[in-house]
Amino acid sequence: MTLAAATAQNLPMLRRFARALTGSQTSGDAYVMATLEAMAETAPPAPGEDLRVAAFTALIGMWRTVPLNRPTSIDPQPGGIMHAADRSLERMTPYARVAFLLHALEGFAPEQIAQIMQVDPREAAAWQEEAGREIADMISTEVLIIEDEPLIAMDLEALVTDMGHQVTEVARTHAEAVAAIEANPPGLVLADIHLADGSSGLDAVNEILQSLNLPVIFITAYPERLLTGERPEPTFLITKPFRAEVVTAIISQALFFDRRAGATADLVEVD
Repeated sequence: MTLAAATAQNLPMLRRFARALTGSQTSGDAYVMATLEAMAETAPPAPGEDLRVAAFTALIGMWRTVPLNRPTSIDPQPGGIMHAADRSLERMTPYARVAFLLHALEGFAPEQIAQIMQVDPREAAAWQEEAGREIADMISTEVLIIEDEPLIAMDLEALVTDMGHQVTEVARTHAEAVAAIEANPPGLVLADIHLADGSSGLDAVNEILQSLNLPVIFITAYPERLLTGERPEPTFLITKPFRAEVVTAIISQALFFDRRAGATADLVEVD
């Protein structure tokens, strides 16, 4: 199997990671596509090599070395989220975020993170600690949770509260979500895709975004449906069942881009 084929096998999760890292579907997907193209002629991995590690190594190598040519004509928000993502990464040490996301979002072990980033394990560990300190120093915000399953909603509320944020309300339907936004606009939305009455969290969020600019994180048991790269899709995505580290990582990234760069959320589509 070629490295390109191995990368293709991990495509949905590579898109999720790249979008979270860059703060943009367009920017993240562009890096993934460039990685696939660059790897098309690469020799097969060595026997016994971890193909998932190899795929993420190729992606990080592309992200680190290639400033992609992104004309503003392909950006649905010229001067907006893609430009903002690039600006914000220039203002901090981005490698700390890479190490943190590789562990929290993708579950890589410390030695795998060092391999992917091609650094000494001690340096990778130091970057993770740096990102952890930054997350601990985050300014709190108010969060609206749109989730129809009570146990999942309780878990999310506990995680959000433990991070130092305040939950304004837990909405179970499209109508409840819109009403909650009108009563008390939050600084962040966590939204399930399929809601109790058959309504859509995507529809609720798209309606909300018509009048407010705020970061949105979607939660779904079927991430592959929202990681196709073929239409407007979420930048920040949590997969059910989720780990506490993943929720922390994604909330951190969403607020990072929103606060440091003034990023706004894109409308999204789903079949």
